[in-house]
Amino acid sequence: MSRKMDQDRIIIFDTTLRDGEQSPGASMNLEEKLTVAALLEEMGVDVIEAGFPIASNGDFEAVSKIARTVTRSTVCGLARATRNDIERCAEAIGPAPLKRIHTFISTSPLHMKYKLQMAPERVLAAVTDSVRLARDLVEDVEWSAEDGSRSDHDFLCRCVEAAIAAGARTINIPDTVGYAVPEEYAALIAMLVGRVPNIDKAVLSVHCHNDLGLAVANSLAAVKAGARQVECTINGLGERAGNAALEEIVMGLKTRPDRLPYRTGVKTELITRASRLVSTITGIAVQPNKAIVGKNAFAHESGIHQDGMLKNAQTYEIMTPESVGLNQSTLVLGKHSGRAAFKAKLKALGYALGDNAVEDAFRRFKDLADRKKDVFDEDVQALLGDAGVGTVQRIRFLSLDVFCGSKQPPYADLELEIDGAPRQVRATGDGPVDAIFRAIHQLFQHSARLQLFQVHAVTQGTDAQAEVTVRLEEEGKTVSGQGADTDTLVAAARAYVNALNKLLVKREKTAPEAMTA
Repeated sequence: MSRKMDQDRIIIFDTTLRDGEQSPGASMNLEEKLTVAALLEEMGVDVIEAGFPIASNGDFEAVSKIARTVTRSTVCGLARATRNDIERCAEAIGPAPLKRIHTFISTSPLHMKYKLQMAPERVLAAVTDSVRLARDLVEDVEWSAEDGSRSDHDFLCRCVEAAIAAGARTINIPDTVGYAVPEEYAALIAMLVGRVPNIDKAVLSVHCHNDLGLAVANSLAAVKAGARQVECTINGLGERAGNAALEEIVMGLKTRPDRLPYRTGVKTELITRASRLVSTITGIAVQPNKAIVGKNAFAHESGIHQDGMLKNAQTYEIMTPESVGLNQSTLVLGKHSGRAAFKAKLKALGYALGDNAVEDAFRRFKDLADRKKDVFDEDVQALLGDAGVGTVQRIRFLSLDVFCGSKQPPYADLELEIDGAPRQVRATGDGPVDAIFRAIHQLFQHSARLQLFQVHAVTQGTDAQAEVTVRLEEEGKTVSGQGADTDTLVAAARAYVNALNKLLVKREKTAPEAMTA
């Protein structure tokens, strides 16, 4: 490959499993992380940031398992600039054929004074020491200047030069708080290219947050200024307002080669599948008007638009739906479908389940097919979304009967299996959903607070499945659970139980502070 071709190639660094998972309620269990990692590898993502190994035993296990299964993408782990973090990270990513340690420290005056409480010279020394230690453990080291976009330029140049001299192959300049605007951020990257004497020995990377809605614009501006790695997430998932969305970065480069003459290795036909998978697993819905993957992204209702589309699709579509893997849902499953067809559908949707999980999902599919005339891909994804794949199911939904109406207070008769033992209760409430949730609380006492209750129809029609998302918060920990059923109230019960099971797992996790980059 020629040097010019190398310079045209943009490395896609996906941090859905690390920064994306730090979104409130977006926690994923081990099996869910493995499923997402497998699809990212299939998509052709260059680097998969699998997690923050020091954060918990669960995070360590997930990174280690991904390192054992991913062979074509680089598996990356995050580490603060401390020996314990870096050594734990190296241990977790050790099994991967291609591995990277991503270590970071804050460089802005604000962060150094109030967060780190370290003088600039101590920070500079920590940069050298941490990168050198990481480089002793692995060949591929990335160093990040947290809050880089608000750092003093002279000091940032010194830190970047020191990190490269210590062995960093990639230098990441995050816009950690999403404060930058495109011209400013591009000028920052250009400044580093022009001023750091050894900058040619490393790849410049960018990691933009979306607090002002400029993450993608800033990232693309940085690419034009010399950055050759973009850190992003599926659906723009991430802390606060999220990160630069992978699908928007990749399709921006693919759609506008006249202005952005660069390329990636991502198979764009898998973008919609990845978006739906991450949305289903995390319970965080994609807004309808979201670029590239929103359900309205290729929808045309205006008469003028429809007329133009009928004459020539390019009048109102700058890319084809097929280019991002968006095809009209085709009914290929029904109540007469067998296990082989169902397994084939699961594989096509990006799910790799064990035998027991497949059997449970197949049983629920058959139940659904008996009640619903048309079974679409979205229906199958919704079923899997609340199945709790890979999560320890201490609580299982068994049955629900609800009485409601305008003449007397509603009540719910609920049966759950808790730690293997069936339990029943009747509870009243202000409405049927309130009665159900009170019943769950009576059967399984907990202190979690309900933060979100959201319902949407998976497909069209009066027989559509309702997909319910429930978000719970307990002592700063948040989880989202999903439930799907043609009966909205049953879906609500399943979603609450799904969230409780996730919360029980998360209770054991204690993440260290300063996890941003």
